[in-house]
Amino acid sequence: MRPRSLALLAGVLLTGALAAAPASAAGDGTGDKGFTITDPRIAESSGLAASHLHPGIYWTHNDSGDGPYIYAVDSATGKTVATITLSGVGRPRDVEAISIGPDNQIYVGDIGDNLDGSWPYVWIYRLPEPKKLADQTVRATQYVVKYSNGARNAESLVVHPKTGRVYIIDKKEDGGHLYEGPATLSPTGTNIFRPVASVDLWATDAAFSPDGTQLAVRGYFGGIYYDWNGGKIKREGRLDVPLQKQGESVTYSADGTKLLYGSEGADSPVQAEDVPGRSGASSPSAGSGSAAGSDGGSSPSAGAKVGAVAVGVAVLALFGLRRLRRPSARRH
Repeated sequence: MRPRSLALLAGVLLTGALAAAPASAAGDGTGDKGFTITDPRIAESSGLAASHLHPGIYWTHNDSGDGPYIYAVDSATGKTVATITLSGVGRPRDVEAISIGPDNQIYVGDIGDNLDGSWPYVWIYRLPEPKKLADQTVRATQYVVKYSNGARNAESLVVHPKTGRVYIIDKKEDGGHLYEGPATLSPTGTNIFRPVASVDLWATDAAFSPDGTQLAVRGYFGGIYYDWNGGKIKREGRLDVPLQKQGESVTYSADGTKLLYGSEGADSPVQAEDVPGRSGASSPSAGSGSAAGSDGGSSPSAGAKVGAVAVGVAVLALFGLRRLRRPSARRH
């Protein structure tokens, strides 16, 4: 993607404040507590998914401009331990998301559209998660996707871990929609995705909890978590999203106790936070005060983080970014 100038400027101004913040276990070998992606080939990590077969491994990929590749990163070291080349697909255009569904099937979302609706269709690629971590080529299935109400930009793709149904959230500054795909994707026909619920966020990624009961959606400056409620999503609260230079990705840890947030850029950090609404985890209130703008608020836990939030507030105020939509402003 080519991020909006506001997000870029905010990222630049936040860099200085974030440099003073605690490392928060990134790169210290504590795995699911956070790590740093050290592979110089991964400079635009735009999606993140916890492996189902290999504990401590996270799958990621680059944004537009890379080939048909996904990378397995060891969270204990931050190093790439396998590069998978997808065969059986065309050249990716703007890969923005990755998710793992039932039967250890990896779904890759080539769903970005930098011109916000210029492409009449996008693609999803599906491949089995490799049982062995080694550089290899894996044949994938390619699906053509269209939206029932016209082309749009999106960066969030999730696969329900129980039903295997695929969902996409479009990226709209004033809030988008959750789009539901067919019960079974067709590799030969066109798969129509239809809006089924409003999402109160400028979404850059999303993830299902391993048990499929919670949906986390993140943006550049914050996030929201929903009770899945059989697909009739119910907003539960705000996510404690760390402020990052360009926050692009989110995934649950394999055990469902942590949410890991990634950012684009060289040597990008993946930072962990407790999952809200779970035993032993803090749960920021849906109605609590927020230091962030249209993407919802995080609840800072350290002085340096508060300073970073203050910078974010200044940027958002300067540009008059719309405030986060409250639940009462929309109906699902």
